[in-house]
Formats: sequence, C-alpha cells, structure tokens
Amino acid sequence: MNGNFSDVLIIITVVLAIIVAALYYFNKVSMRKMIQAQDFIDNNRATVQIFVIDKKQEKPSPSNLPKAVYEQMPRTTKMRKANLVRAKIGPQIATLICDKPVFNVLPVKKNIKVDLAGMYIVGITGMNLENKKKKTLTEKMSLNLNQKISKK
Repeated sequence: MNGNFSDVLIIITVVLAIIVAALYYFNKVSMRKMIQAQDFIDNNRATVQIFVIDKKQEKPSPSNLPKAVYEQMPRTTKMRKANLVRAKIGPQIATLICDKPVFNVLPVKKNIKVDLAGMYIVGITGMNLENKKKKTLTEKMSLNLNQKISKK
C-alpha cells in the first residue's frame, strides 16, 4: 500500500513538471511573437486623418474584413469578437481593427487623426483618452467629491 502511494505521487509530480515546462515554453514563444508584432507596429506607424463612419464589436468575417486578412487570422481570433471600425481614409472606405481603450473613446461621425499601422488603429493623436472615457457612476461621484474637496 505504501509503495503504491509513492508511485502515484511520483507520476503526479512528473506530469505536473511536464505541464509546467510546456506552459513555460508556450509563454516564451507567445512573448517572442508579441515583441515582433509590437516592433512591426512601431516601425509601420503613420498618422492619418480618418472619418469614422461606424464602430462595432463583432466576429470577423469575410464580409467585414478583406478576404486576404481574414484568411491569415488565427482560428481563435476568428471566433472572438473584435473591435471593428468602418472609416473613410481619403477616398477609400476601409474596416480597421483597434484595441478596447481606443475603441471606447473613438467618436463616431467625426474627422480625427489616428496612428495607423496597416489596418490597426494604434492610438488617437491630439486627444486625451482619459477625459473621453465613459465613466461609471462611482467614478463620477468620486470625481465630484474630489473636486468639491479641492475647492475648499
């Protein structure tokens, strides 16, 4: 009985060690890909004026993204909702992708200057994102309280 328990304990320890090693390896690979993507974004960033037509959170599909871009997307990305922005860039209407913080403050039906890297909106130029972010009720109340205290 005692030998049986130690055998099970050894097997569990080996399996856990293998799982930890696999997670470490995949984390290292994903970090390397993330760094390469960030380098690409930094090298290809351009400031462009766009007119935002519409913004939606929906799953990418060939109907709302170019076919070549959709085919290159990983399967997991195709299943998740993305922040898609339809905008007029010069004479052309395009669908762009952006992060959640930029998506939340992006005004619709307005001309704005944005930093673009390919079809990815990196940031908004000339706009303070913190002041434009929608605030929850508790954030509004704490701001009002802080303003009243600072006036005294």
